[in-house]
Amino acid sequence: MQSVSVFAPATVANVGCGYDVLGFALEKPGDRVIMHLNNSGQITLDRIEGDQGLLPKDPEKNIVTAVIKYYFDKLNIRQGVSVELYKEMPFGSGLGSSSASAVAGLVAINELMGNPLTREQLLPLAMEGERLACGNAHADNVAPSLLGGLVLIRSYDPLDVVRLPYPDSLHVAVLYPHVEIPTLEARKILKTNVPITDAIKQWGNVGGLVAGFCTGDEQLIGRSLQDYIIEPVRAMLIPDFYQMRTIAMKNNALGFGISGSGPSVFTLCNNPDTASRIIELLKNHLAKEGIDSTGYISAINNQGPVIQQSNK
Repeated sequence: MQSVSVFAPATVANVGCGYDVLGFALEKPGDRVIMHLNNSGQITLDRIEGDQGLLPKDPEKNIVTAVIKYYFDKLNIRQGVSVELYKEMPFGSGLGSSSASAVAGLVAINELMGNPLTREQLLPLAMEGERLACGNAHADNVAPSLLGGLVLIRSYDPLDVVRLPYPDSLHVAVLYPHVEIPTLEARKILKTNVPITDAIKQWGNVGGLVAGFCTGDEQLIGRSLQDYIIEPVRAMLIPDFYQMRTIAMKNNALGFGISGSGPSVFTLCNNPDTASRIIELLKNHLAKEGIDSTGYISAINNQGPVIQQSNK
């Protein structure tokens, strides 16, 4: 039987001031998909683990099987396939849970079909998975999960995605407080009108952040990781956000921000030891407030999805 197993990584999206246009991949956590070809002519979702029974098993409604259908429709393929989805990351965490599922599914089916599409060509299909998940086909999660590394979405229409260089020394401390903020709800509270003074500061920071990554200027990266538009609104939904930022910055963080729509927060550091120390301090702070949390330490994952096993 033709089969494949694919791991797709979690991501940090928005990256401070880069709302919907900047994201990078993490080494962990992520989602895993196992896929088998068969002669049924149907797409079936045979197994889901790690979802606490929350995900729909209807192939039309589950993201991982929905994007396979989009793929088949695009290439005019009729093929039976059975899918197993192993959720190895938390829901509603701001770490791109739906994106990782979509990316793992697309990379798996593309592998089984002989890779007729490039990763870049798979991206619009993954974005449609995001539309199904949260009503908006944004790419700042799916692009880094699919392509790996640090990604800038320069334009959505037409789609123009650029992989950016970054200092190899960068490490990320990600803390997920065990509270849920649904992406759709987090988008609803955002302002639709922005003062021109805030917009000017935001444009300067986006430019500075991209320049800092490209030149390896860690201090410029740190100065530019400031969000005047999205963070002030979403921070209200995250327990002790500003207290956590103070702790991180007092312990040599380059910068601190919200991962995706939250509640996860990320700290950029210039070495893994600093990242590990900050994670422990943040976890201890939330524990004193009666809030459980999970921490992850990662370099930026330049590889993206991994084909762990293939039997073609």
